[in-house]
Amino acid sequence: MCYNLYFCYFFQVSLVVNVASECGYTDSHYKALQQLQREIGSYHFNVLAFPCNQFGQQEPNSNNEIERFVRQTYSVTFPMFSKIAVKGIGANPAFKFLIESTGKEPTWNFWKYLIDPDGKVVNAWDSTVTVEEIKSYVIELVRQLILKKKMEL
Repeated sequence: MCYNLYFCYFFQVSLVVNVASECGYTDSHYKALQQLQREIGSYHFNVLAFPCNQFGQQEPNSNNEIERFVRQTYSVTFPMFSKIAVKGIGANPAFKFLIESTGKEPTWNFWKYLIDPDGKVVNAWDSTVTVEEIKSYVIELVRQLILKKKMEL
């Protein structure tokens, strides 16, 4: 597991997601997130998954149990961070930043925040928005990143 968002994924497009193992959205979202990660690859893009137990107590497991579950069940290859709080007094600083940047606070599991390579939060979507619905936004940011890198050569 990666434990610090600030040191792990600079200069990439990132999709930050608060995840849970026992949610109604678990199966569809983990499958779609892994498919997106596989299609785009990890050189310019990463899903960054943050387990959270704040919504319906749907992530009761330990960090090791969570990681084992997602790797075995969904063959997840994207980074899994340690379990955190995403809102309230004890919220992780990364999520405080995401909430302050968008004005949108997670109200359930599988909220998604899209971040450009400069660390700017581009958009946020709630649990009901599928990964397929936001795929074009991710691909466009990755395309812009690749073009920018080519121009810098």
